Amino acid sequence: MAKFTFVKNNQTTNLHTLKEQQMKTIRTFEDYREAYDHSTRDPEGFWEEIAQEYQWQQPWDKVLDWNFDEPSIKWYSGAKLNITENMLDRHLKERGNKLALIWEPNDPKEKFVRLTYKELHEQVCRFANVLKKNGVSKGDRVCIYMPMIPELAVAVIACARIGAVHSVVFAGFSAHALADRINDAQCKLVITSDGLFRGAKEIPVKRVVDEALESCECVERVIVKERVGWLPNMVEDRDVWWDDEIKEADRDCPPEPMDAEDMLFILYTSGSTGKPKGVVHTCGGYMVYTGYTFRNVFDYRESDIYWCTADIGWITGHSYIVYGPLLNGATTMMFEGVPTWPDPGRFWQVVDKYGVNQFYTAPTAIRSLMAHKIDHVLSYSLDSLRVIGSVGEPINAEAWNWYHIHVGKERCPLVDTWWQTETGGVMISGIGNATPLKPTFAGYPMPGVQPVLLDGDGNEIQEDDVEGYLAIKHPWPSMLRTTYGDHERCQKTYFSAFKGYYFTGDGARRDKDGMYRIIGRVDDVINVSGHRFGTAEIENAINQNEKVVESAVVGYPHPIKGQGIYAYVICQDGGADEEILKAEITETVVEEIGKIARPEKIQFVRGLPKTRSGKIMRRILRKVAEGEISNLGDTSTLLDPKVVEEIISGADHVETIDH
Repeated sequence: MAKFTFVKNNQTTNLHTLKEQQMKTIRTFEDYREAYDHSTRDPEGFWEEIAQEYQWQQPWDKVLDWNFDEPSIKWYSGAKLNITENMLDRHLKERGNKLALIWEPNDPKEKFVRLTYKELHEQVCRFANVLKKNGVSKGDRVCIYMPMIPELAVAVIACARIGAVHSVVFAGFSAHALADRINDAQCKLVITSDGLFRGAKEIPVKRVVDEALESCECVERVIVKERVGWLPNMVEDRDVWWDDEIKEADRDCPPEPMDAEDMLFILYTSGSTGKPKGVVHTCGGYMVYTGYTFRNVFDYRESDIYWCTADIGWITGHSYIVYGPLLNGATTMMFEGVPTWPDPGRFWQVVDKYGVNQFYTAPTAIRSLMAHKIDHVLSYSLDSLRVIGSVGEPINAEAWNWYHIHVGKERCPLVDTWWQTETGGVMISGIGNATPLKPTFAGYPMPGVQPVLLDGDGNEIQEDDVEGYLAIKHPWPSMLRTTYGDHERCQKTYFSAFKGYYFTGDGARRDKDGMYRIIGRVDDVINVSGHRFGTAEIENAINQNEKVVESAVVGYPHPIKGQGIYAYVICQDGGADEEILKAEITETVVEEIGKIARPEKIQFVRGLPKTRSGKIMRRILRKVAEGEISNLGDTSTLLDPKVVEEIISGADHVETIDH
């Protein structure tokens, strides 16, 4: 029988020993090879050892049960736990007075917030009791639509404490997009704020929620946290203030026993249809994997200050601001602001202010800062940094080198992490100082991850120095279990393209040393500043304009965002003013999805390149948008080949829209 720390009735005992096992940590390339060999030779044994580092209320009967056909994946079957015990309670004895969370506000003149593990535990318990008082119980879905303030993290953990399923929606999505996500999950309660600060802007968050809830009959209660000091509309018998509720709440809230395969959260991501997918992650496997990857990728040490600049509305924030760091007893930072306000040295000012040791951000942020004078970086020492990281999209060589030289001072390893909402945690990456680094290459697979490159027929490509479709052939603990309310969609999206594999949707290259470089999406998904949007989702918004007959959207290289959105639009006859129509289309996209989905370019066309069966040839549209018209391939089989010539001719006159 495995060695467990077994918790019952809040009293910790041990099946074999009271001494906590030394956590498995990779420090050298030899450590990595040993761990990776173990994980591929005996995956279940490897992940059982890692799982023994955590507290379980009841041990598992079986480590793994799976097939990729249905798909059905179960890790640690029969085990009981509460992830918040492992994030908070187990640290209280030795780390109770250690900083758990540092919050840096949007305005550097405003006072920051620091919470110890003891203080965070108390706040989580209080708010968990607030949730219960307001009718939330185990299994209920809770939508969180908030700015990056400490209460966002508290709300996430409090949901997990009582077994409620949280669905965090980035507080930049429109009311329509928010309503879609609330209705799909049938959320019972919404947590929000009066407004938010983002750079020099003040944004009315509660107003967006009110508009969304006009079409959400499932919501019974709204809890509002004051942030900007506005007086929003408060609906009687529905809306309550966070501060009024929490001051009366008890500071003790026992953790709800959860099955390892119970839902922990739903996180919505765009796909190839207009409807967002609710990716489901579960308690046990997600805990084990995010904890393990955080500790190793970032070479975390006990006294480190770790900072991930992402928003908790995305998977990066879930896994590597909240869950991963706190599972390791780390000090994690939350940042409310933006990298260029009040000046482009803001990131580096914060690094020096707190002595940040690990800094994790997106290529989009790096590219935006590269556009400013280097003095904004050189004005700060950045001596505390030990590891720097990249997340959200492949980082180009120019940005990689700038980041490595000017921020990392050529001494910090730059971990270029590849992973997805669906994977739950980092899959391919450098690991601290342990593994080699190569610009534009994510690196080696994490222990426990078995990637393969496939050809178009689904055959594994065994040799190196090749390109192919990136797939995973064996489950890992934090992988998605389903798409909420639509398991068939999960099967079709991730497990049907290549039978017996999880297909990532990305193409990749493996070099002669076995390192992986992510080439990009091979499906109809556009990655804007690390945020993925399905082309159909944007096209559906554009097509709502009564003057639009049809549209097709593709991504094209953007110097800051990685990819920009290029829309080809067919209009009704009638001589509509193109500039007015562009403004109307942009406004509709913002209303339906949010500002982050605005097209950079809109080209009005007579027709679209379609096959005789009616399929739009996006490959051709992408190449035109990229300016690579010399290699369009055979267009003679199209329904109307002349359309391509007209699109190419018109593309020369398309200007970027000034937002």
